[in-house]
Amino acid sequence: MTTTDDPLERRVSTVGRPFPHTEVKIIDPNTKRIVPRGETGEICARGYCVMRCYYNNPNATRATIDENGWNHTGDLGTMDEEDYVKIVGRLKDMVIRGGENIYPREIEEFLYRHPQVQDVQVVGVPDEKYGEELCAWIIAKPGSSPTEDDIRAFCKGQIAHYKVPRYIRFVQDMPMTITGKVQKFVMREQMIDELAVGDKAPRAGGA
Repeated sequence: MTTTDDPLERRVSTVGRPFPHTEVKIIDPNTKRIVPRGETGEICARGYCVMRCYYNNPNATRATIDENGWNHTGDLGTMDEEDYVKIVGRLKDMVIRGGENIYPREIEEFLYRHPQVQDVQVVGVPDEKYGEELCAWIIAKPGSSPTEDDIRAFCKGQIAHYKVPRYIRFVQDMPMTITGKVQKFVMREQMIDELAVGDKAPRAGGA
């Protein structure tokens, strides 16, 4: 966490530094090796503040806490040279396109800069050639009517070509839970139906 002594920029752009007497590492989700500082990986923590187990649920415990006591949070993030951590997304949302790991939250934050975009959510959908492709659902700001070409032109030269969503859909709303959380798995299922590709089997890490 951050402290009142931290600079304002650190307090608003990071989740802070590890607690005293705790350990935090950022690992590659595939190799489980620690990544260099500044690179994205799964945030893992170990120490007195980490739970011992899920009550009466050993399977869930084994899926979250490894044999060395590391809690695999499922959050994707980075750690800088001063140990400040930033969260950039969720592991279960990560899209693997042609061997490239893509983090939807990064693309969502970029598309929010478009002057006609009110809300945006990005998911991965199955693709025969690349394994997965990106799909963006966009709610336009009132009174505006952006097109797919507008969005792609906005991306051109600003983000890597493989991060530009192949599928762009303009919608009136997003599928939500009763607590207001976007249901990305519903978006994915609807796109699979529309595109007639892949299946609806849950991805590794959950829906």
